[in-house]
Amino acid sequence: MAAALTATTASAQSSEYPSERGLLQVTTLLSGLENPWSMAFLPDQQGLLVTERPGRLRLVSLQGELSDPIAGLPAVYAKSQGGLLDVALSPDFAKDRLVYLSYAEAGDGQYTGTAVGRGKLSADKRRLEDFAVIFRQLPKLSSGAHFGSRLVFDRDGFLFIALGENNQRSTSQDLDKLQGKVVRVHPDGQVPSDNPFVDQPGARAEIWSYGHRNQQGAALNPWTGQLWTHEHGPRGGDEINIPQAGKNYGWPLATHGVNYSMLAIPEAQGEAVEGTEPPHHVWEKSPAISGMAFYDAKRFAAWQHNLFIGALAGQALIRLELDGDKVVHEERLLEDLNARIRDVRQGPDGYLYVLTDASAGQLLRLNLQPQ
Repeated sequence: MAAALTATTASAQSSEYPSERGLLQVTTLLSGLENPWSMAFLPDQQGLLVTERPGRLRLVSLQGELSDPIAGLPAVYAKSQGGLLDVALSPDFAKDRLVYLSYAEAGDGQYTGTAVGRGKLSADKRRLEDFAVIFRQLPKLSSGAHFGSRLVFDRDGFLFIALGENNQRSTSQDLDKLQGKVVRVHPDGQVPSDNPFVDQPGARAEIWSYGHRNQQGAALNPWTGQLWTHEHGPRGGDEINIPQAGKNYGWPLATHGVNYSMLAIPEAQGEAVEGTEPPHHVWEKSPAISGMAFYDAKRFAAWQHNLFIGALAGQALIRLELDGDKVVHEERLLEDLNARIRDVRQGPDGYLYVLTDASAGQLLRLNLQPQ
């Protein structure tokens, strides 16, 4: 493994901040990552994989040592909001060593779209072998915006892919397109026979739910096994959803937001529209949410049954206390860092890990000293 990008040690870069649940200790494990987007922990303390939006996948040790870029990745459209996005491990990674990636992919013409592929991580962890695309967002409609995307495996081994609507609002309601959808596929990309629109003429069989805007976070609730997602609203109206099979989540017909120009969304009929599902939780003022992690580790009892979400424009880590599925309290952490939080994950050691979105982004480890 190559030397870390920074010469300073992790212990020399620790800071402390007060929080409602105790003293928050933030350790900078690594600096200098170029717009890091997502991370996935390898088993047996082998470190974590981190994506950089320009198209690099890195291996980072738990001590903050950074590898050279892993070889074998696909060609990535790395412009505007596009690039290498999410990373997830196969549920059977210990046996098959498969790594899943989502990324922006150029098309034959001027438009691009989200793609998902998988490859086998070599024994020396230096390359992905036999990388193959298993899913493409069709038609390709993005001119550089709203790709989504997050990857989540459920307990039955199905792969959920949370997608953006490519900044083409009406497509979220079109069942013949994959914009603004959550899709559900087998690990090899095949469509499950019990997907809700399999037998509906003119509808894409991959679709699980629709009416989403730009989904930037997704995670499996460890207590219920249900998929949770969240998405950016326009100006206002960021929301959390618990997507159910075949349901319509409203965009752009139902929204709590307006255009960035402060004018109304042309298609909007109100905050609640008959035939659409209301958001599970909504922010009237958009934090620009990104990344999602439920906390169920034993290390910090004070964070049990909490949900953590990054904020880009809000430059914070949002902590939500849950009573069952209900959000009952919110706290904003790391605001003094003045950093865009792109992703948050619970590590196998029970610490929280955070990625900041910048041309010299950081990997942070969060420790809590309870009151």
